[in-house]
Amino acid sequence: MAHHDGHSIEVTDPGTVNQTAGSMANIAMIVGAAGLLGAGLLASSSDNWVRFLFSYLHNLMFVLGIAIGALGFVLIQHITRAGWSAVVRRFAEILSLLFIPVGVLFLFIVMLVLNGNDQLYWWNNEAVASQDVLIKHKMIYLNPTWFSIRAALYFAFWITCSWWYLSVSSRQDVTGDKQLSLSMERCAAVCLILYALSLTFATIDWIMSLDPHWFSTIIGVYFFANSAVSFYAVLAILVFLANRQGLLTREINAEHRHDIGKLMFGFNCFWAYIAFSQYLLYWYANIPEETVWYLRRQENGWEVVSVLLIVGHFVIPFLGFMSRTVKRDPVKLTFWSAYMLVMCWIDLYWLIMPEVSPTTPALSLIDFGCLLGVVGFAAFGTLKLSGEYSLLAKKDPRLPESLHFHNI
Repeated sequence: MAHHDGHSIEVTDPGTVNQTAGSMANIAMIVGAAGLLGAGLLASSSDNWVRFLFSYLHNLMFVLGIAIGALGFVLIQHITRAGWSAVVRRFAEILSLLFIPVGVLFLFIVMLVLNGNDQLYWWNNEAVASQDVLIKHKMIYLNPTWFSIRAALYFAFWITCSWWYLSVSSRQDVTGDKQLSLSMERCAAVCLILYALSLTFATIDWIMSLDPHWFSTIIGVYFFANSAVSFYAVLAILVFLANRQGLLTREINAEHRHDIGKLMFGFNCFWAYIAFSQYLLYWYANIPEETVWYLRRQENGWEVVSVLLIVGHFVIPFLGFMSRTVKRDPVKLTFWSAYMLVMCWIDLYWLIMPEVSPTTPALSLIDFGCLLGVVGFAAFGTLKLSGEYSLLAKKDPRLPESLHFHNI
């Protein structure tokens, strides 16, 4: 529960993204270029381009998950008419612009699929797939043309939606028009339906179809849970960095950090529930083409990663992050946020990499190069695109409620 009093709080102008983090864009570009170049050289010298492709996809999905979580947060805050989040919603609106650089980076995968490369998605080898009883009936869906069209549709919706919400919200910074808030609320319902559908089918296309024999009707929800946790972790870190620079120190306080922490904690428990539910259903049904996917993750060292996710992704943060005090302390919240980002990255590693390296879960320098490369270029693109936007929705009609927000 929450309440707010009637005392006024003076709103400070935090400036634009360019004024606070403009110099970071060039650093991000250099890191991104060095990371992908290094990963490419390592792949070339070891003739391990398959590992490069899987690692590239893994890190793209990691960054995409942050954007997915950000857009979901924006839509849910509008459809519920949430007041507490007005002071932090602009961070989410800016993070949703990650869809644009990720979409550009994803073109590389689309071009590979259209050119007949089957190293990432072996269903793209028509000769092999047509001889496979379980695959040939899926070829009406799993084919390069339809795969590419769907990818274009997903990114077209995500980019249009995120850009529209940020543009309308920033226009309100100037006009103060309350009707703009109503417009965003009314569109949120339809956008959430399209959001859920696009998220689910994208996860099926890009993660589940790595093993086209595998069936999962919950994989989209699983990825959404991972995305939500990673987004709230990034949001908490950005709030910490802004406060450290003396920005929004009166507007964002322990009450807002507390709610960000609660949401991160809650969605992490939701992730554990979905992960266990999926495993329990497959264990109970014991259907070979489904259980073989889990078998691959329970042998040759991958069982260690599976246990790591159970303990590190759920048990440890459940016990260490439950306290109200931890959520309200900026340093402790930032520590757990960084920790959860690592766990989310490992979770996606566990989902994707056994398909290319079933005999060992060992990390490669290629993985770290792709991580730096994808994150660097995504950060560069987002900083450049959001450079002139304010860090605070200064004339949002619910800003007073957010400024006076208190947890009870």
